[in-house]
Amino acid sequence: MKTIYENKVINVGPLANSFLEEKMFILFGTEAPQDLKDFCYNINVLDTDGEIKAGQTLFINNDSFEITSVGNLVQRNLTTLGHITLRFDGSASAELPGTLYLENKEIPVIEEGTELKIVG
Repeated sequence: MKTIYENKVINVGPLANSFLEEKMFILFGTEAPQDLKDFCYNINVLDTDGEIKAGQTLFINNDSFEITSVGNLVQRNLTTLGHITLRFDGSASAELPGTLYLENKEIPVIEEGTELKIVG
């Protein structure tokens, strides 16, 4: 198993949890526009070590989620802006280009210091 991407949540916007009921949340680098910042979990902008693709696993701390599909802008947006949406609906087709789709499981608590890792 190779680590493709690794990061940590450095700040939680006051409204970041508002999308959890819709089984999704938003990551954004520290340069997030002010009107979006409140809705995001902030991360540092970091490179990936390989391509993010379906079949790999996202870990949120110790909870694992299979990646079911990957929007065609996920890689670029993640490495340039730190900005992607994570949707936990198990979708096998990427309807939105900036969205990473994951298996339909309960999303764990995400707070400052939460580790995010993609392995494949």
